[in-house]
Amino acid sequence: MTKRSPFKYFKTSPEIIRLAVMLYVRFPLSLRNVEDLLHERGIDVSHETVRYWWQRFGPMFASEIKKRRIQGLKSSKWRWHLDEVFVKIRGQRHYLWRAVDHEGEVLESYVTKRRDKKAAVKFLRKAMRKHGQPKVIVTDKLRSYGAALKDLGGANRQETGRWVNNRAENSHLPFRRRERAMLRFRRMRSLQKFASVHASVSNHFNQTRSLSSRSHFKLNRTAALLEWRGLCAE
Repeated sequence: MTKRSPFKYFKTSPEIIRLAVMLYVRFPLSLRNVEDLLHERGIDVSHETVRYWWQRFGPMFASEIKKRRIQGLKSSKWRWHLDEVFVKIRGQRHYLWRAVDHEGEVLESYVTKRRDKKAAVKFLRKAMRKHGQPKVIVTDKLRSYGAALKDLGGANRQETGRWVNNRAENSHLPFRRRERAMLRFRRMRSLQKFASVHASVSNHFNQTRSLSSRSHFKLNRTAALLEWRGLCAE
């Protein structure tokens, strides 16, 4: 039995939908910026249509990217970097937790109202359930990490120190740029949804151009774009 196409009842072509979702999630653009860019290409859609597309198809694209990438991330069990960043929702402070591997791949994102031991345990269990247990876990000096790892039997794998967690700190920068363009978030659910989609899209297009030659980078960029254009095509 063939799987029904998720684009079946949409008048707009899948290529345009994928382009709109990529522009909005990958780059620090507002919904109206994406509308203007599409209009420049002769595509007349409203910004609310772009909003609906990313909410409908963004998680589907992210899920397919994760399925393809998790299989090839066996080395992600070697070293994890954990960190949390605060995000304001309707004036209240929330925390976005991130697990990043040694190559900068965002493995997991999790939103909580607090950053205590209970929240850290939930975050670590969620990450380990999907990616297994790493050999080394690098964190800052937040006590919640130590308490959570002690409960999970991983206290001897924790590593803290000055500048050793820069990998996780740098992983927040693309999200911060997107947050400013979106004028913050209004609900925890929308923050969790966008953070997960954004992490998968960033992983997909992150080619670490500073570590490869120009020709090699261009080949990888082209391959990533071709793979994106084929998401949910079956």
